[in-house]
Amino acid sequence: MAGEPKEGVEQGMQATVVAKKLTVAKKATAAKKLTAAPKSNAAGTLPAAKTTPGARVRRPLRTNPAGAASGERHQNEGHGRRLTMAFEALEAFPALAESRDRLLSVISREHVATADVVSAVESDVALIIAVLRLANRAQEGRARVDTAVTAVEVLSANTVQAVANRVRTFDFFERASVWDSAPERFRLHALATQHAADRIAAEVGYENRDRLTVTSLLHDVGKLVLLHAYPGYPSQVHRGARTPEERIHQERRELGVDHALVGGVLIRRWGLPGTLATPIERHHNPDAEGEAAFIRLADMLAHYEQGARVSPSEMLHTARSVGLGPEELRRVMYELPSAPSQRQRHVDPCPLSGRELGVLQRLAEGKVYKQIAHELTLSTSTVRTHLHNIYGKLGAVDRAQAVLIATERGWL
Repeated sequence: MAGEPKEGVEQGMQATVVAKKLTVAKKATAAKKLTAAPKSNAAGTLPAAKTTPGARVRRPLRTNPAGAASGERHQNEGHGRRLTMAFEALEAFPALAESRDRLLSVISREHVATADVVSAVESDVALIIAVLRLANRAQEGRARVDTAVTAVEVLSANTVQAVANRVRTFDFFERASVWDSAPERFRLHALATQHAADRIAAEVGYENRDRLTVTSLLHDVGKLVLLHAYPGYPSQVHRGARTPEERIHQERRELGVDHALVGGVLIRRWGLPGTLATPIERHHNPDAEGEAAFIRLADMLAHYEQGARVSPSEMLHTARSVGLGPEELRRVMYELPSAPSQRQRHVDPCPLSGRELGVLQRLAEGKVYKQIAHELTLSTSTVRTHLHNIYGKLGAVDRAQAVLIATERGWL
């Protein structure tokens, strides 16, 4: 993927800050009892619990304050190194081969539709990251880019094609040695959350749907960092946890950070705007508001749709924060499995003249050439000439296809 890794010193400092954030919050509890953070074994994996599931191994209270501070500093530095290496590994996170191929196919058409390019980019985590990063570098010093629509407009079709050609890919039948099956598992939940988020946004009339499409797709990107940094993640960290709230609590207790916070740091490290990073890092906050609340609810609905356990009370609380009452939420839950996976995007400028659009509109209404000619005060031969031009501009072979293309792109 396109990217320019930052200097090692800055990476280490930034990653160490992440590891320290929740350590500060633990100090009040540590005054009463000191619980041990998990250490990695020789293989670099988190150790399995030796007591009952979810229990932690306790250590004697330290009597040497200097030694305690040194140990905490050493632990934080270890977390920092792990996270920095994981951040760097994400530079090579692969796209699904089929997603990459479909994007290239869309761009290679004689008539390239921006809406089709945007939809193809939004279908894959690696593709949308690569395109957004490049668009933001191109916009340096100007307005930041936080949607695929704007990114595709900033970059030319040839540039997007070059990005797609450079990105690494994976296939379900050809597992990558580094990530194994993680990209596929991550992609499936990301798309389910993206789908749910767009359905919620449509229900309440949320205006920033294009940006929500990005943040909902990338909401769990921090999990990929933790997966690489801690080979025992998530099974050994999440053991005994059943709901998203319980899993995030386990991460904070066992690792000192959670995937939402790490994801926000990664988004900023990639040079993407805070309008993307902030909702991602806050999407597990019980009092999440705005876009973070949309993502939180969408994440719950995606787990619900996949048969996983979620908290009804937490779901209803979050639904209310985005303007959904119990009845609206029930409707969304009922319709979500059968709702269209992608909404129609109206981002392409219409290539037709006003007269050509008028002719096509009347064709869509089922009128014949003579009726159209009479209404527009034209000759029948002129109507035919307009239709010939319409077919050429839209890449259509007949009137039915021309009407379909114009309708799908929002011109009719």
